[in-house]
Amino acid sequence: METTVERDHAEQRAMGEHDASGGAPPTPRAGWTALVEHRFAWLALWDSLSWVLAIWAATWVRYEFDVSSIDVAGVWTILPIVIAVQVLVGLWQGLYLGRWRLGSFEEIEALLKAVVLSAVVLFIVDYPTRWVPISVPLAAVFIALVSMAAVRYSWRVLIDRGRRPSGDGAARVLVFGAGDGADQVITAMLRDPASPYLPVAILDDDPRKSHLRIRTVRVQGTKADIETLAVELRADVLLIAIPSADGPLVRELAEIGERAGLRVMAVPAVSDLFADSIGVDDIRPLTTADLLGRREIDTDIGGIADYLTGRRVLVTGAGGSIGSELCRQVQRYGPAALVMLDRDESGLHAVQLSIEGRAMLDTRDLVVADIRDLERMAAVFDEHRPDVVFHAAALKHLPLCEMHPSEAVKTNVWGTATLLDLSVAHGVDTFVNISTDKAADPVSVLGATKRVAERLTASAARRAEGDYISVRFGNVLGSRGSVLGAFRAQIEMGGPLTVTDPEVTRYFMTVEEAVQLVIQAGAIGEHGGAMVLDMGEPVRIADVARRLIAEADRRIEIVYTGLRPGEKLHEVLCGDGEDPRPSAHPLIAVVDVPPLSTADINGLTSSSPDVLVLELEEHVSRPHLSSTTD
Repeated sequence: METTVERDHAEQRAMGEHDASGGAPPTPRAGWTALVEHRFAWLALWDSLSWVLAIWAATWVRYEFDVSSIDVAGVWTILPIVIAVQVLVGLWQGLYLGRWRLGSFEEIEALLKAVVLSAVVLFIVDYPTRWVPISVPLAAVFIALVSMAAVRYSWRVLIDRGRRPSGDGAARVLVFGAGDGADQVITAMLRDPASPYLPVAILDDDPRKSHLRIRTVRVQGTKADIETLAVELRADVLLIAIPSADGPLVRELAEIGERAGLRVMAVPAVSDLFADSIGVDDIRPLTTADLLGRREIDTDIGGIADYLTGRRVLVTGAGGSIGSELCRQVQRYGPAALVMLDRDESGLHAVQLSIEGRAMLDTRDLVVADIRDLERMAAVFDEHRPDVVFHAAALKHLPLCEMHPSEAVKTNVWGTATLLDLSVAHGVDTFVNISTDKAADPVSVLGATKRVAERLTASAARRAEGDYISVRFGNVLGSRGSVLGAFRAQIEMGGPLTVTDPEVTRYFMTVEEAVQLVIQAGAIGEHGGAMVLDMGEPVRIADVARRLIAEADRRIEIVYTGLRPGEKLHEVLCGDGEDPRPSAHPLIAVVDVPPLSTADINGLTSSSPDVLVLELEEHVSRPHLSSTTD
């Protein structure tokens, strides 16, 4: 936060080192410097003088400019009283102590209190004595208030003009969006003489804002006018000043900005800010998350705290992208214990470091174990007795699962079955199985095994007293092995970027958004169902590739390799016959999942895991053949 001393120094630099026109800095004037340094004393003096002028003016008007009728001695008697009250109340309210930013609403509120209280004292003192007519205090209070506020406003205007960047060397900015984000960022740009940005126009598609001005910068059009205004105003940058802008809007503005020869930049989402307001330093180039969409998640903090705070929570796959973010977010709710389980010790090292700022690996809550190992997992449950289980451990790379199906079955099917059986036996209250959109109408080994895991969870829900649910969502930005990471690596190597098909689309969500909704789903989940996260609109992978290439400093081509075995051209979040219905959260839907018991799978098991996968795929595609419950 900016301190009073820092504000004083900033204002002194602004007025002493920059003239009001924003030209070259002149030699500081000693008189002005002294005025700034002692501004609170000068303000107290001016406020006192304002009362003198106000009372004399009100008295003069009351007697219709007949000076001979005025009780001069009475006026001079009452003036020291009202001045003393003004100064004392002003000190109490912080007016002369630098408590408030000059010209701010808070300072005007404090000023109003001081003036009104001074007028009340003036009225009380004058009522029995009649040193001045009884109407004088009522009129003087308005004159004094206007005089005091006018000086503060004028001083604020001079300071703001002195802080305004000259424009020499500053990038000329078209600001898209005329909301709170634009207000904050434009104010920040115009209050810093060294700002690298100078706002020259605002654009907004809302016709109600067509006449709006923010700090003298006015709305001059809509996004359709970007290219024209870029030429007319010699703009360099298009700034998207909407923290909640969705992916389609950002992509459209990015394309328009590129055609106009502008650098396209953005302000971060509110959740990404370190401070409460947006500053010049927050302006940054577009990220992939901006282009694919970002949303503020309305989280039911109370509901989440009810099932996490003070509880023992186990996260499997804790070293992975989803698992580690789960651990970080769960930790905020104060669990009695957070047990982080993974077979990758390096992953556990990294997640402990991200949570605690150190990685001593010295706690029993870090568990190296494989969910395939029934005996080892039984020992883990016996030791830690979890109340809540987030099951994020899985084999997730589709081509590798196609190549090694038996491994996918061991982890995604039998590992999940092991955890479910142990959770039911130990009375786990909440079990959340992390699934994938590939489980909807599965055509791959990965999709089939995850679909079976959903159905096993639905079956366990019928045996358990607690809430057992699955959460289904698509691709996660920044996860290990994601297409975006592969694209960036290919760009660093000079290309080419490999895309399977020009029309292939995928759903994307940031890992923070996905995990917030996963945790929320645990609070509202319907017993045995699959909670399907709203992923927004699917995005063409080729468009993402072109956007990343546009940000690169070299020419890179795109090579189309064709869909691999098990891949879909377009993923879906709900399969044929699944009828999603709303949940208690607007971004989470629910679909029913037919149960599949472990006994059903055992009945299908052959001696070859590869043959088992084929049987499972057939089983998943015809759920009505196997809905046996325990």
